[in-house]
Amino acid sequence: MIGSSLTLLLAPVSPPVLSFNRLSHFHSSPLFASDLLRATSRRLVLATKTLSISTMANTSEENSGNLKKQLAKLFEASLRETVPSKHDVEPLVAACTAKFGDYQCNNAMSLWSKIKGKNTDFKGPPAVGQAIMKNLPPSEMIESCSVAGPGFVNVVLSKTWLAEKIQNMLVDGIDTWAPKFSIKRAVVDFSSPNIAKEMHVGHLRSTIIGDTLARMLEFSKVDVLRRNHVGDWGTQFGMLIEFLFEKFPNFEDVNERAIGDLQAFYKASKQRFDTDSAFKERAQKAVVCLQGGEPKYRQAWAQICDISRKEFDKVYQRLGVHLEEKGESFYNPFIPGLIEGLSNKGLVQESEGARVIFIEGINIPLIVVKSDGGYNYASTDLAALWYRLNEDKAEWIIYVTDVGQQQHFDMVFKAAKRAGWLPAGDCMFPKASHVGFGLVLGDDGKRFRTRATEVVRLVDLLDEAKTRSKAALVERGKAEEWTEEELEQTAEAIGYGAIKYADLKNNRLTNYTFNYDQMLNDKGNTAVYLLYAHARICSIIRKSGKDIEELKKTGVLVLAHPDERALGLHLLQFAETVEEACTNLLPNVLCEYLYNLSEYFTKFYSNCQVVGSAEETSRLLLCEATAVVMRKCFFLLGIVPVYKI
Repeated sequence: MIGSSLTLLLAPVSPPVLSFNRLSHFHSSPLFASDLLRATSRRLVLATKTLSISTMANTSEENSGNLKKQLAKLFEASLRETVPSKHDVEPLVAACTAKFGDYQCNNAMSLWSKIKGKNTDFKGPPAVGQAIMKNLPPSEMIESCSVAGPGFVNVVLSKTWLAEKIQNMLVDGIDTWAPKFSIKRAVVDFSSPNIAKEMHVGHLRSTIIGDTLARMLEFSKVDVLRRNHVGDWGTQFGMLIEFLFEKFPNFEDVNERAIGDLQAFYKASKQRFDTDSAFKERAQKAVVCLQGGEPKYRQAWAQICDISRKEFDKVYQRLGVHLEEKGESFYNPFIPGLIEGLSNKGLVQESEGARVIFIEGINIPLIVVKSDGGYNYASTDLAALWYRLNEDKAEWIIYVTDVGQQQHFDMVFKAAKRAGWLPAGDCMFPKASHVGFGLVLGDDGKRFRTRATEVVRLVDLLDEAKTRSKAALVERGKAEEWTEEELEQTAEAIGYGAIKYADLKNNRLTNYTFNYDQMLNDKGNTAVYLLYAHARICSIIRKSGKDIEELKKTGVLVLAHPDERALGLHLLQFAETVEEACTNLLPNVLCEYLYNLSEYFTKFYSNCQVVGSAEETSRLLLCEATAVVMRKCFFLLGIVPVYKI
């Protein structure tokens, strides 16, 4: 539970601008789960050559927030000098995991394998490493270098240079540390509820993960189209419309209060469809009328969609998520022409009465027209992909759905490559990627449900977290100290933030257990602990009585103590962390960075007096830099920070 020592108060927050429309799925590149799991480790070396969506910037200013890229630029020059005959060698730079330095260049061994026995003066990898170190251009950012083992070049960064870069960020803003990507526009397709059905925890994962990926790309100056691909088209609408006509003859006047629980309305119509043959026949005719564009049926369809949309918006408002709706119905008109075009290319073949595309390496075909002549998910997803490439002009299209849809999207992407819509290579643009995620489990290890068969309603799930947070605050007397608005805002920040972080901190491919007590614990790797850490930093700055904005202009930041330096180095690794999380589509990488940042700060604050010390000004600036980076992490994760204890 939230500890008794924790009392959080939000600073005034203006309401987010929300645009609520339809939801969609996310698709991520066909990567193996093991590859993505390995990518979560901070020990993973994201060498420059593997960053497919980034480019080597031309100047140090363009890389001002990215230590790894700035070092890579220096080692690139050294490699050209060391092996001028090898023009395709990319610098392999990684943060050190040992105590030899801050970063490491790992090119020596691979270079040796290329030049061994080819009239080289080098005697082995260590000699290559020595040459790489010797040929490094002079730079203020490097304090010292050494060569270890089979040619690893270890770099210790200058603490004076580190301090200067942090202070520049405080003056110029953290946006100067945003990653630089080569792409200009991306589509993020996430959430994807179905009309007339409740959103559940599966939609929670898609919505939270998709929103965070969109936020990270937007922070990186990518134009992100947040697409909500709701299930708003199909044969089920025949039974819904016919049931609406039957229950409400004057259906034009029907609203959500008249219909009541839309999920119950859907179940009742489905029961009639399954048990009443006359109703079933009318429902099937209603589908034809709807697809034919008859006004009465289109109006009824629009009413059902609007009622559903209002229910979806309740979830999005709580989560602070905005999307632009372009559901299945939007892409339906494009399907006939698309199928004709694919057929003209010889991709579509007849198979058992259906029209299909055969995919190499997969023993089942991709059905694009069913045997009854109807379209399906593959038809719609191909049309959506075509539209996003040709009309939206997106360079990266990302779909966020459960891992069970991995093969489906893999087949859709391979069909698009066969059609020439996408390049053959997975690292070339434009590209499409499927971002899969695992299940949400209950304490019993099974799919999370409220009762034996009922899936949890997402609105109820979120409200329960807020209710528990508020109850803990009231129990400690905060109802008497704060206004009702402050109490509500704080409960929302804790409750909703706890649910988001509990999801995002896990590798998205894995299942995770939903447990309120663990989520709302103020100790360990939880949102509550991190919100508390941020509030404590803000309290330290306030208690100093100093004007932090004035200190940014007049003060000087110094990283003299080892714990100051360790904290400063971690702060400066923010940009490369966001880039790694974006490149691998793994929000948990950012969560791990944030938690480690709070740990570095705790160690610094335990060993370095701030207020009243001779180094007060410098350390207050370091506190402020930590708070700024934490707030940006919170923002990217969709979590509202708190400012007072």
